[in-house]
Amino acid sequence: MACHFPGARNPDEFWRNLRDGVESVRAISREELLAAGVAPELIDNPNYVRAGVELAAMEEFDAAFFGIGDREALLMDPQHRHFLECSWEALESAGYDPARSRGSIGVFGGCGMNGYLIFNLLPNQSLMESADAGAVRSGNNDKDDLTAGVASRLGLRGPAITVQTACSTSLAAMHLASQSLLSGECDMALAGGVTIEVPHRQGYLYQEGEILSQDGHCRSFDDESTGTIFGSGAGVLVLRRLEDALADRDTIHAVILSTAVNNDGSRKVSYLAPSVEGQADAISEALAMAGVDSDSIGYVETHGTGTRVGDPIEVTALTNAFSPTTQRRGYCGIGSVKTNIGHLDTAAGAAGVIKTVQALKHRTLPPSLNFRQPNRLIDFAASPFYVNTQRREWESGGPRRALVNSLGVGGTNAHAIIEEAPAILRLEE
Repeated sequence: MACHFPGARNPDEFWRNLRDGVESVRAISREELLAAGVAPELIDNPNYVRAGVELAAMEEFDAAFFGIGDREALLMDPQHRHFLECSWEALESAGYDPARSRGSIGVFGGCGMNGYLIFNLLPNQSLMESADAGAVRSGNNDKDDLTAGVASRLGLRGPAITVQTACSTSLAAMHLASQSLLSGECDMALAGGVTIEVPHRQGYLYQEGEILSQDGHCRSFDDESTGTIFGSGAGVLVLRRLEDALADRDTIHAVILSTAVNNDGSRKVSYLAPSVEGQADAISEALAMAGVDSDSIGYVETHGTGTRVGDPIEVTALTNAFSPTTQRRGYCGIGSVKTNIGHLDTAAGAAGVIKTVQALKHRTLPPSLNFRQPNRLIDFAASPFYVNTQRREWESGGPRRALVNSLGVGGTNAHAIIEEAPAILRLEE
């Protein structure tokens, strides 16, 4: 695994922040906002929220390591830069050199809007006049080129598929990577996503009924929640077929039992709205594909954006999917990484998976933050779930299992069921 997240340059730093309940939102001063180009009248608007979730090393890039010249690096979207670095770091963490690896390596992932092109490159007229149009677009800024750029620069010969399903992008990428591995199309796969907001280190204008929160905090499932806050980051995981990983004595952090992807279709009130039926169908499919009962799921890393209507719909969908195989109440913890690092958009699923894998490895449920009273539209007492608000040992009578939920604007739902590493490996440790 590899990640560049707010307050964390790698999965171990990320885990420490999760374990210790660190919220990476920070207040942004008027002076900083003015220096970033925010208009004074906007800053003084009473609905302008002077808070943000920054990626501290957003501008940094080791171009020379990848043989990229200064000019090309200048034209390259920071999202492409960080996804490339995380792809290399993930392979390095896994102990594989792509130039010497047997079999083909695929890469599946997606990125956010190309704000760098819009706000940084296009307004620079002299730069645009001197730059080759193809160099600006291909391999540097276009969404389509994200994974092909990684494959080209790292010498990966498997499928390079760019995925775009809005907020569920990186978990949908993991689903496609898993399918590619199972079909024998590749022997190893990188899967993940990246979103970096440009302009960076700015606040936002709160608007009633929209997704962004009024106070700069994400309060998932809380009655005082008014929405989420967007963050920036990149996350990549290295996947292999379990039998291959065991045969090669790889370090196995966790096992993906199943993944599922579907779309809500028209079963919702609007294009932007989530659907109970669509989510429940995909979760039920993931449980059936894994061949496990919902009774065995000890934690759900939810989408959990903290919206007044979205959170209740998600809990209802989870309850409907769990109910055929359990009658227990309040046994399964839920949480949302968005309370720590904000909503990473196309990288949100990767952040949720990395959090969940770390929780399985450390046998610890980290706290979900900013929760005091449950959203009055959620009947937790009639559900299998409780919001896990404090760090606790993850007790289990069998293999620890978790479900990761990731929902995309437009209705593409992605789900994964993940189990702790095989017991034989834990005994050897």
